[in-house]
Amino acid sequence: MSVISEDHVRGSSVFKDISADDDDGLPAEIESLCMNCHQNGSTRLLLTRIPFFKEIIVSSFSCDHCSWSNTEIQSAGRIQEQGVCHTLRVRSKQDLDREIVRADSATTRIPELDFEIPPFTQKGTLSTIEGLLDRAVAGLEQDQPGRRDTQPEVAEKIEEFIRKLRKLKDVESEFTLVIEDPAGNSFVENPRAPQKDEALAVSLFKRTMQQDMQLGLRADDDLEEEEEEKEPAENDLEAMRGEVLVFNTNCPECNAPASTNMKLVQIPHFKEVVIMATNCDVCSHRTNEVKSGGATEALGTKITLHITDPSDMTRDLLKSETCSVAIPELEFELGMGAVGGKFTTLEGLLTDIKDLIVSKNPFMCGDSSTTGRVQKLSEFGEKIDKVMSAEMDVHIVLDDPAGNSYLQNVFAPDPDPEMTVEKYTRTFEQNDDLGLNDMRTEGYEEETSTAGN
Repeated sequence: MSVISEDHVRGSSVFKDISADDDDGLPAEIESLCMNCHQNGSTRLLLTRIPFFKEIIVSSFSCDHCSWSNTEIQSAGRIQEQGVCHTLRVRSKQDLDREIVRADSATTRIPELDFEIPPFTQKGTLSTIEGLLDRAVAGLEQDQPGRRDTQPEVAEKIEEFIRKLRKLKDVESEFTLVIEDPAGNSFVENPRAPQKDEALAVSLFKRTMQQDMQLGLRADDDLEEEEEEKEPAENDLEAMRGEVLVFNTNCPECNAPASTNMKLVQIPHFKEVVIMATNCDVCSHRTNEVKSGGATEALGTKITLHITDPSDMTRDLLKSETCSVAIPELEFELGMGAVGGKFTTLEGLLTDIKDLIVSKNPFMCGDSSTTGRVQKLSEFGEKIDKVMSAEMDVHIVLDDPAGNSYLQNVFAPDPDPEMTVEKYTRTFEQNDDLGLNDMRTEGYEEETSTAGN
């Protein structure tokens, strides 16, 4: 930890703008107070991007007087709408080189050892899995000398546990690493990106009230208050369908006050959806998102379209936030958490995929780029262009376990010869990702009244 000196607080250099897009890529350096010897040291701040993730601030402090140093990372963005859980099966030593971002709000677990690092017990770190294990070992070894004198039995048990942690680095047998972050700002690298990583599972979840309190999003009094939801009258619902609702929010890019427009729309031959669009007058950032206006369907939906003509690109498409997109001929799969809900055309979806993988990919420029990687991603972009012009014989697969995605049938109400729609029963894991396994829709009122008595 370091404290910025009073002289620099009065100076304008403390407020120097730093950006991940700076041409020089050099960190900002600030004179700050060393908390070890109370002399002045220096703190270096660098705003950088994690590929396929987001911007973070890397902070590094060093003191020339006592040689003390430390590093930490902080998210440069806001707390996300949902928490994120990364579950990785570590199967080889190459997996130990994966980069990870562990926010201070994250809980880290290794179930095989019953090992857990609780949230807010360590500063955020940008490291690798091997570095995470080394840091855990160093933390356990810190008080071992004194513990051997006062509590030798406890010290021996901790020493045995340290040996187990060190043995994980040999990867003699696979183990599981779980990083669960209610703030949604932690990350585990996928070295196969843009392709799916079979060893890595990423799921989103809704925060509990206690987690919101830990993040400072709720006050303590909120636990004692219970909001009563009133069902709108039928005429109020009809009025909502005919107007655009506007509510205040913050821009996801610059966090400035902005407004979000919301409207209920009925999609022909499908169902009702909610379309939300946010425009920021400060940074001109624009986003749009689509959510299902109904309940989760009893069965999942898998839609497969064989692209045979450029006119297929004009088909209307609704991709919910729980839907994954795959192009088997390109060995490409986009997980359900990578892109939010969208109501667009097939061409619009493919354009978004190309922008995500190629145009907006940090691996394509700067120090992160390599000749082989740039060539591979450029070739993928060219294949997407050929798909949009119907020059490649491919299939587009939309797989939505919640059953809330849709692709226009241009032959409706007759069947589409190039499109198949398959209904299937969800697996236990898919129900768990959707939060359905813990959901009670019957008998919960009786349990609540019994608990109250």
